[in-house]
Amino acid sequence: MPETKTVSALVVGGEANAGPPLGPALGPLGVNVMAIVKQINDLTKDYAGMRVPVKVNVDSETKQFNVEVGIPTASALIVKESGIAKGSGTPKTVVAGNLTVDKLAKIASLKKPQSYGATLKSVVKEIAGSCVSMGVTVEAKLAREFIEEVNQGKWDEALSE
Repeated sequence: MPETKTVSALVVGGEANAGPPLGPALGPLGVNVMAIVKQINDLTKDYAGMRVPVKVNVDSETKQFNVEVGIPTASALIVKESGIAKGSGTPKTVVAGNLTVDKLAKIASLKKPQSYGATLKSVVKEIAGSCVSMGVTVEAKLAREFIEEVNQGKWDEALSE
């Protein structure tokens, strides 16, 4: 029975290379590290600049491999969609950026498979919760206010699945 070895790593989208953490982990398995790195970069190019979890499964007999790409963290997606460098160091007093409800829904759609939220609306509230701690407003409102409006049903039409 062939044994499968799995190597997990966090790489910057589209910028994986044969150095650590991938090279030292994959080299001893006897696989073409550059072929794996190329595939990882092809699969993660849409997440440029974001840290993306990847898993490389290698069959130790045939040296065949497959790459599984995870979804970046909610905070990384918020940073990308709001166009900021990073979240606010003092989120209660300094606003770092703003998200539109459409961009927030886009992030929620990406994260939904990983979320415990059953509906897009519940995942949107999760992501808006991350906005609270990052000092990012939603539709130019404090994220807490936006969550309250979602609870009241004011955004139901925009957040319908």
